[in-house]
Amino acid sequence: MKIALINHGCAKNLVDSELMLGLLDKNGYEITLNEQEADVVIINTCSFIHDAEKESVDSILEMADKGKKIIVTGCLPQKHKSDLKNAIPEINGMIGATNPADIINILRELQQGEVKDIIQDVPQYKYPEDVTRQQITVGASSYIKIGDGCNYECGYCIIPKLRGKYVSRPIENIVNEAKLLAQKGVTEIVLIAQDTSSYGIDLYGHQALPELLRELNKIEGLSWIRIMYAYPTQMTDELLDAIANLDKVVKYVDIPLQHSHPRVLKSMKRPVMDYTELVNKIRTKIPNVTIRTSLIVGYPGETEEEFEHLYNFVKTVKFDRMGAFEYSREKNTYSYSLKPQIAAKIKHQRYKKLMELQKEISLKNNKKYINTILQCIVEGYSDNGLIILRSEHDAPEVDGLVYATSNSEVVPGDIEKVIIKDADEYDLFGEIV
Repeated sequence: MKIALINHGCAKNLVDSELMLGLLDKNGYEITLNEQEADVVIINTCSFIHDAEKESVDSILEMADKGKKIIVTGCLPQKHKSDLKNAIPEINGMIGATNPADIINILRELQQGEVKDIIQDVPQYKYPEDVTRQQITVGASSYIKIGDGCNYECGYCIIPKLRGKYVSRPIENIVNEAKLLAQKGVTEIVLIAQDTSSYGIDLYGHQALPELLRELNKIEGLSWIRIMYAYPTQMTDELLDAIANLDKVVKYVDIPLQHSHPRVLKSMKRPVMDYTELVNKIRTKIPNVTIRTSLIVGYPGETEEEFEHLYNFVKTVKFDRMGAFEYSREKNTYSYSLKPQIAAKIKHQRYKKLMELQKEISLKNNKKYINTILQCIVEGYSDNGLIILRSEHDAPEVDGLVYATSNSEVVPGDIEKVIIKDADEYDLFGEIV
């Protein structure tokens, strides 16, 4: 039986897919990268917003058209359960979003001809610690999932219902995984969870991310440690000091704030606090820090004045990196029934206006690097022979790149010094020195 896997969604989903591939390998299944020759196709799905669901459903329908046996995993079956199978009867089996190891049970049942879907009614994530991930993306960087689930109940977000309460992995397991990755040649590890800054509270009774960072910082062979998805109220002095003082921890803070206006934040069930003050504190504590955030426009009830508040906040704070999203109305979230819902046209206008502002900010920010030397990680080569790198100020997949020339060969994963000669809104251009 040959098995292929298609992954959709975020980096956290990618890790789940790699764990499932590791489980398949451990249990003697033959894995193929070619869906055409597969007997069974596993489709790991995303259900965060409507567009992500559509992408996942399109994959299922495409494999059904090709007559493949299909196992659907992840957030889509966790959210829709039997309704999904009723809508697409070609699906052979489903597992939920919280126990990747269930994939083996489903496959065994499929071989015997009788499949019972395995979806927890009360989700609680279980990381299969005895499995080595089979990496889909092999390169200079690798994600490490330090926890899953979420204890917050943001008004627009379905994740806690799909993934359950926050579950942290033990420090020693994460450190061992990071050591293995470093031995394989990984130079940068990127720590991910629904909220990395709450790491350890459930396991150790306190925020243990600073402690974890100190242990990871000791690993030989690692050059960079990056943290994604922090939560505003968890940006403690101890955590900021750890980021500032540990030499391998890049000076990069990813802290999705979602909005700035107190009424909107309260309606979003997000922390109502002075985010300008928080950003200034981070910048004071961590010299030369890069701050990334994500914002939502068009949340139900957002007035023109409240959007202007957000616009002026971005104009004042000048985030180094910023992503914006038009609010997506999702069933079973608090905001689904809020009124008034904002018209799609207005949401898009606000999104465009905010992103135009950020483009200007980003260009000015990037131009400050001209004639300076940046530490950059080698990603590979472009079609026209330029070396593709990424600076310590940029996270994989979501931020910009550095394109450079060099008089000598470079190796993916190596850290090189690049003198920056030019910049546009998102990318930098230079020479390796």
